Amino acid sequence: MRLKILALAFTIATAASTGTYFATDSSAQKAAPAADNSYQISGVLYMQKAGEYRALCYQAFNIARLRLDADFDKKNLKKLPKAMRKMPRAIMVDIDETVLDNSPAQAYGIKNNKSFNLADWYAWGDMRKAKAIPGAVDFLNYAHSRGVKIFYVSNRDEVQKAATMDNLKKVGFEDITDANVMLRQKESSKEARRDIIRKNYRIVMQIGDNLDDFSNVFEKKSVEDRFSEVDKAREHFGKDYIALPNAMYGTWESAIYGYQRLTDAQKAEKRLNALEMP
Repeated sequence: MRLKILALAFTIATAASTGTYFATDSSAQKAAPAADNSYQISGVLYMQKAGEYRALCYQAFNIARLRLDADFDKKNLKKLPKAMRKMPRAIMVDIDETVLDNSPAQAYGIKNNKSFNLADWYAWGDMRKAKAIPGAVDFLNYAHSRGVKIFYVSNRDEVQKAATMDNLKKVGFEDITDANVMLRQKESSKEARRDIIRKNYRIVMQIGDNLDDFSNVFEKKSVEDRFSEVDKAREHFGKDYIALPNAMYGTWESAIYGYQRLTDAQKAEKRLNALEMP
């Protein structure tokens, strides 16, 4: 099955490179039922057209820089356990909607009534056209200039690694290597990869657009429990947890659905019922 998906993705990517954004005439694509993604329009437009969105991104990375500079203060080192004082610094950062903007792929799905699928997702990645999130390049390259190791930890599939690294380099990120771009191997949880980094580095901050980017305590939790865990961790946000806005998609939406596989109609009903009114 994976080979068939990869073959389809290659076909779509090839068509895209000759002037078609995504292939729309494949029999496999036609067989897929139409999806109503119109509810995502506001989220995508907010990311693409709102100055407020850009402001929030700059704000996040400005705060990150202030926090990083503060970490270099000798007074901060004295507060750390002795075993950690000499460890090199690292920043763990998510990729999608944290440093790379995939809103065009979301827009394509909306306009063509298509649900998320690996073929289109791989094709978009192969184009290497994702732009950088505002403020991301400046901050991460600044951190790198100060000797901080950046680890790009994403749940993109390993087959996307070469294209992902190319895209990161293309938009200006420095020090992009096979070792510090850590994609998903077996599980979506980032805890195992976080532990690998911690063996040799002190993670001074984590940056992401999803609570799961920061800690496994947020994973697979209900809306109410996610709120509760955020409240417990409130001292971390703006300090060693730097959150980017993403109204297009995320675990926040999965939590509304109770992490169930639902039809579009069932999802729409869940969203409607989740609205709070006077």
